[in-house]
Amino acid sequence: MKKLLTSLLFVFAALFAVDRIGGQIMWWVNQHTHDMSGPKLKYLANEVDADVVLMGTSRCNFHYVSSILADSIDMSVYNGGIDASNCIYAHYFALNLILLHHSPKMICLELMTSDYTVSDDSFNTTSFFAPYIGRSERADSIFREAGNYWPYRLCHLYRYNAKAVSNIGGLLVNKQQNAESGYRPLPQPMFVLDRLDKAHKSENIDTLKLQYLRRFITLCKSHHIALVFTVSPIYSEADADLYDVLKDVAKENGIPFFDYHTQGLFLDHPEYFRDNEHLWDKGARVYTSIFAHDLKRYINSIRPIRDEKQAEN
Repeated sequence: MKKLLTSLLFVFAALFAVDRIGGQIMWWVNQHTHDMSGPKLKYLANEVDADVVLMGTSRCNFHYVSSILADSIDMSVYNGGIDASNCIYAHYFALNLILLHHSPKMICLELMTSDYTVSDDSFNTTSFFAPYIGRSERADSIFREAGNYWPYRLCHLYRYNAKAVSNIGGLLVNKQQNAESGYRPLPQPMFVLDRLDKAHKSENIDTLKLQYLRRFITLCKSHHIALVFTVSPIYSEADADLYDVLKDVAKENGIPFFDYHTQGLFLDHPEYFRDNEHLWDKGARVYTSIFAHDLKRYINSIRPIRDEKQAEN
């Protein structure tokens, strides 16, 4: 029995050592990779200091040209869109990482139907953020909701299961240039789209997602961050009420909602799209100019009110 216990203790100690050493190695890999999302997440968590931070998933990543927006509104802009980050859970986690070291003047959050509808695995891509677990209790609530908080806390190697191959592969590619402050241009497609999709409102509403959207809003308010909701163009005909659930939340909190999807922007320009969901670089530049004009007009409309409040304080 004594030998058995000794053997078991040795095995547990060896596994613990492998996990901790392996975790340190993978953390180094994660912090030095040049894959799609690793460097951007690292920058958001540690360095971003822009006046305006754009947040969202791949549609944010590929649709907003930071330099065009910055020139228009005369503020520094960083595109913090994380490819495949899926929905509000990931954005809430990223926001908490940012707020640990920086409070932007404004956040523009790109929303999708996945931010209010029920889906098979809404927490799937939050595993991208697992290397940063333990930094913020508010952020960690996402993993508690998903039910994988303790596995990630106890096993350091497990934190890298979702992006291990991507992180390691990213060590082998050249460092990506950051000339556009986070913006990632998509190349021109080989063919122009010829099929127009239809987008219908879902009645399967995920109340937990809406709860986290409201938490996102509350965090921005508590840090005096102006918040803007956006939906960039999609090559599909949308029901007029497609985003009404999200618009109601925005209206409750006095948040502007720039919806370019249901108004059908660019439906007469299929050549701007890479696929039905994404604009390629040409379309992104045209769209950003339109959004920049609308955002500048909104900023100018609220500036006297903000100046008055600051004078009172």
